[in-house]
Amino acid sequence: MPLALFNFHHVSDMLLSIKKKGVVMMIKEFREFITKGNVLDLAIAVVMGAAFGKIVSSLVNNIITPLVGILLGGINLSSLKITVGNAVVQYGEFVQAVIDFLIISFAIFMFMKVANSLIRKKQSNEELEVEVEVVPASEQYLKEIRDLLQKNSRQDETS
Repeated sequence: MPLALFNFHHVSDMLLSIKKKGVVMMIKEFREFITKGNVLDLAIAVVMGAAFGKIVSSLVNNIITPLVGILLGGINLSSLKITVGNAVVQYGEFVQAVIDFLIISFAIFMFMKVANSLIRKKQSNEELEVEVEVVPASEQYLKEIRDLLQKNSRQDETS
């Protein structure tokens, strides 16, 4: 194709149009993604998790660690260390981190156990509600009429 026939401005305009449409579509997709319930739930969970972590850290640092220290004869776990030559191995910080992890894991386990039992209870209640059959009033009246007719026909046969 000769350069004289090739319109660079047309190609440039076309690429710019495609780029603008792509950006607009990406913004729309991003807005849909952000406004989905799962993303908002995740954001709330992150904030609550951070607050929960502070509570558990306070529990560990201010209550459990001192109690463990008393049980171990007044030893502060976080200050435990071994000196090997010029190197100092502060294994107490590691022990403290393991205790923190175990307590946080147990707290989350208990929370999930309670949450799952509440969810199962709600689901079983919903299943019970579904099992209750609602009979329209007209059908109920027809059944009562049928039962009365059957009762009257039995009485006529016996007399």
